[in-house]
Amino acid sequence: MNAPVSVTVEAPLAVVLLEESVRRNPLSLRTMRETTRILRELHDDPAVKVIVIAARGPAFSAGHDLAEMVDRTLDDEREIFEACTELMTTVHEVRQPVIAQVQGTALAAGCQLVATCDLAIADESARFSTPGVKIGLFCSTPMVALSRAVGRKRAMHMLLTGDMIDAATAVDWGLINTAVPADDLERTVIDLATRIAASSGDTLAIGKRAFYQQIDATEPDAYTLMTQTMATNAMTRDAQEGMSAFLAKRTPVWSS
Repeated sequence: MNAPVSVTVEAPLAVVLLEESVRRNPLSLRTMRETTRILRELHDDPAVKVIVIAARGPAFSAGHDLAEMVDRTLDDEREIFEACTELMTTVHEVRQPVIAQVQGTALAAGCQLVATCDLAIADESARFSTPGVKIGLFCSTPMVALSRAVGRKRAMHMLLTGDMIDAATAVDWGLINTAVPADDLERTVIDLATRIAASSGDTLAIGKRAFYQQIDATEPDAYTLMTQTMATNAMTRDAQEGMSAFLAKRTPVWSS
């Protein structure tokens, strides 16, 4: 059986590719576990500064593999959603920024993955939905990422109706960063990833971790956390190099 996920590393970028195009890249148990494993390996690769999650074929992901979820035990069902949660958590835990490159449709857990990624770029014809309600399976785990990306009322609209939203709406609602013509999608993503990767890898890792530490904290707690974070960051080799280079009007030389 061919691997459902592949990875290509061309430092400082890595592309994680969902490979089951004929099946519209379902997030099967095997796919989720393999993607999680790959992300963790990339986390430990100091040469990789940015990760792109993309998909082969006409769709980004159709969501969970429903064939795995019929006539199973509660433990079987729990295993699937625990694996999904582990994947989404890993996207946030890896030190590199993760960019979703989205074409076609991103449904249910596929939409959840888009919402979870740090950044997301889609082609202009892409569409997004959480249609579980239509088959009796409310998209409760996708709801976690979706509601944090688009807000309560918009998330509830998607969750309760299962309606598709187009790429322009996804941009307006904050589910994705931007939408571009299909022919420009890969180039746009690689350009964005390359610009991000021009910064210090250590600084990117500090910033990503700090973002998720503070985002759901109260404002006073967030400032307390980030005051310490920024002070510690300022003491790092790359911060000292960057500030010195700026003052000297030269290009910084990063350690990572």
